[in-house]
Amino acid sequence: MRLNYLGPAVLGLDHPALEGYDPRHFKPTCYLVEVSEDAGVNGPLMEGDLLVVDEQKPAQHADLVVVELDGEQRLFNSHRIGGRMRLVPTAGPRESIWARQSDIRGVVVSQARRYGF
Repeated sequence: MRLNYLGPAVLGLDHPALEGYDPRHFKPTCYLVEVSEDAGVNGPLMEGDLLVVDEQKPAQHADLVVVELDGEQRLFNSHRIGGRMRLVPTAGPRESIWARQSDIRGVVVSQARRYGF
């Protein structure tokens, strides 16, 4: 699933999904990404959801992680197998990839969604 980078979380970006959030509660190591249209509407993540990603948190088993592939940020589920990390896409083709901790750009620590209009 593709993600759109929005910027550091502490800047207090003006986004409808962040209404009621205090940007001072985010760590300086956190940034925001928006879920793109390829997320669909049937899963736990939908187009337009905002994710808070901590770039310093080490990835563990069963985390949602952001990885940069081919110049795009993409979202994966992590599966630790021994000292290695297997990443499974959250949407689209289900071909998993092997990654090192250094390949991971951050771990999702929070999700925000705007309900209603």
